[in-house]
Amino acid sequence: MEHFYKTSGTCSSAIRFRLEDGRVYGVEFAGGCNGNLKAIGKLTEGMEAQQLVELLSGNTCGFRPTSCADQLARAVKKAMDDANGQSAPCEK
Repeated sequence: MEHFYKTSGTCSSAIRFRLEDGRVYGVEFAGGCNGNLKAIGKLTEGMEAQQLVELLSGNTCGFRPTSCADQLARAVKKAMDDANGQSAPCEK
């Protein structure tokens, strides 16, 4: 299933990805550091969703309390929660 996540606190403005059978595919960021974010997409292609969340959660960028990688972890966690009927309120 395809997911769209509006990021917060990062240079990228949104993330699009697919969650299929507990794995993440097709990660694409809108905006941000193009080369680095393409690399994140390649490195996470086919990764188990829970592993991605554990690996990237809490990653920061400079003085910011989050990063594009952390936002991806949040997006994937939300998608997993939604799939399991444990939806939390969306971040603003």
